[in-house]
Amino acid sequence: LALLCSRLAAPPSLVLVSPPELRMPQAVCDKLRARGVAVEETDALRQVLPQTDVLYVTRVQRERFATEEAYRAVAGSYVVDKALMEAAPPRCVVLHPLPRVDEISTDFDADPRARYFEQMENGMYVRMALLALVLGADLAAL
Repeated sequence: LALLCSRLAAPPSLVLVSPPELRMPQAVCDKLRARGVAVEETDALRQVLPQTDVLYVTRVQRERFATEEAYRAVAGSYVVDKALMEAAPPRCVVLHPLPRVDEISTDFDADPRARYFEQMENGMYVRMALLALVLGADLAAL
C-alpha cells in the first residue's frame, strides 16, 4: 500500500507507526524516499495523531514472530478507541483491512471517521469485478 501511494501524482507524507520490532523494511523506506515520499518512523501514535489525515490500522500478525512470547510483547501496543481518537482531527478517517482482532475497539465503530466497513464493502466489489474479468464475463452486459 505504501509503495502504491508513491505512484500518486503528489506523493503523500507517510508516518509509519509501529513498535521497533515491526518497522517497515529499510529497503521499502528507501524506495519510498527515492520516489519522493516523505517517510517518518515512530512508535508514538498519540504524538502524531493530531496531524493525521488517514490512519490505516493493521493487526499485529502473530505469524511474524518466532515465539508466542515475542508476539505477546507487542500485541495490543496500539488500540484505536474513542478516547484515543479524541486527539485526531475531525477530518481523519480510519481504515483497516478487516477482520480485526483487538486493534480497533468496537466503541469506535459508530464514529463517522470509521470507514473500514465501507472499505470492506468496496473491496468486495473490486474482487467481484476482478473475478468477472478473470472468468471472461461480458462487462458491457452488466
